[in-house]
Amino acid sequence: MINNPVIFREYDIRGVVGTDFDADFAFHLGKALATQVHKKFNAKPSMAVGFDARHSSPELAQAMCEGIMSVGGDVYKLGLVTTPMNYFSTFFYDHINGAVMITGSHNPPEYNGFKMSVGKNTIHGDEIQELKNIISNSSYLNLEKGSEHDLDIFPEYINKYREEFKNLTKVPVIVDCGNGTAGCVVKDLYEAVGLEPTILFEEPDGSFPNHHPDPTVEKNLKDLKAKVIETGALVGIGFDGDSDRIGVVDEKGQMIYGDELMALISKHILSKTPGEKIIGDVKCSDRIYNYIEKNGGQPIMWKTGHSLIKDKIRNEKSPFGGELSGHIFFADRNYGYDDALYAGLRIIEIMSETGKTISELLSDLPKGYNTPEIRIDTTEEKKHSIVKAIKDKYSSNTDEYKINNIDGVRVSFENGWALARASNTQPVLVLRFEANSQENLKDIQGKFESIVNPLL
Repeated sequence: MINNPVIFREYDIRGVVGTDFDADFAFHLGKALATQVHKKFNAKPSMAVGFDARHSSPELAQAMCEGIMSVGGDVYKLGLVTTPMNYFSTFFYDHINGAVMITGSHNPPEYNGFKMSVGKNTIHGDEIQELKNIISNSSYLNLEKGSEHDLDIFPEYINKYREEFKNLTKVPVIVDCGNGTAGCVVKDLYEAVGLEPTILFEEPDGSFPNHHPDPTVEKNLKDLKAKVIETGALVGIGFDGDSDRIGVVDEKGQMIYGDELMALISKHILSKTPGEKIIGDVKCSDRIYNYIEKNGGQPIMWKTGHSLIKDKIRNEKSPFGGELSGHIFFADRNYGYDDALYAGLRIIEIMSETGKTISELLSDLPKGYNTPEIRIDTTEEKKHSIVKAIKDKYSSNTDEYKINNIDGVRVSFENGWALARASNTQPVLVLRFEANSQENLKDIQGKFESIVNPLL
């Protein structure tokens, strides 16, 4: 049943279909998740199941449904939806006490995975490991077989945001669905609030024939940039495969990093509710944390991971947070989870209210010299051993640098900072560097790479 225990990651289950897991595993995972929901609430599991556009997703979703029903859970089948729509079901419908989204997110087409909610919370950490233990021990719930129902979530989802954004001024916008799940809803949603979006690669297609669906990698935004410049649109918005991550290009066709989007949005929120806590992850620039503080907020740096940031936002009663990777979370008017289509509407709303372009809204953000997120393919073992080697080198604070080990290792020097962490979703080492000049950036990056490169 469990071919590769590494698929049980920090905040989801993910791997290569047919190698790391198959439909039989999805069946037993459904049994385990229903068991976990029952244990949490001492109530009959009543669970929403949705899936993304990957070719393996419908079969995995059906196996998951069969597993949930086999131990006594009721299933509400959402069909092809975005991950945020799957989350939405747990907040909007009182009878739903759990959910699972079958999605490989922004991973290559051969990958797939499971993002799971118990109640309204996306599970992570020990809760993911508990599922592994339930499967390994076959300690499943055993109630009379449950039932399945189709649930059309689209009208309720669209109507909620049609009301929220009913006064939105039209802003010329290009959206790039990347052949992911955004294509199933973005046209209806954005037109419902009065926009007339030009849509690229709208048809959901799990082979992703036009470009890889990761809008935080600049080469994937080539067509979006070109269309913005060609049409004179004021903003371009890209979505990842399951639509919980956003990428943005401004009216000049320049890519805006996820933490820069956080700066733009947090300034607007803080102008209306000063003093709030704003949550960012360890990959975000120091410029953003300083900018939040300058604009009257309380910046908090936290661990990378959509489930972890959501928990932190809830625990700190924060209205807003985000990650460099494009996960953007609104808890002030929304439910506190990451919804890229909703984030796009909030950005357009800010442009509409202020009459400013993206570049104008970010004109007072200090310039930094930084790298994007550098992702180095390696092995599960090496990604951890390399981070440990850097921690061993930078083992305690000195007059020359300060250490933050909240997630990987982040070393702050006088003129900038460096980060190394092991990805929670892939056998990948993640690096990022920033400095106050190009020369210092090269120097800081070299300090880490002198440790990393010999160990790859």
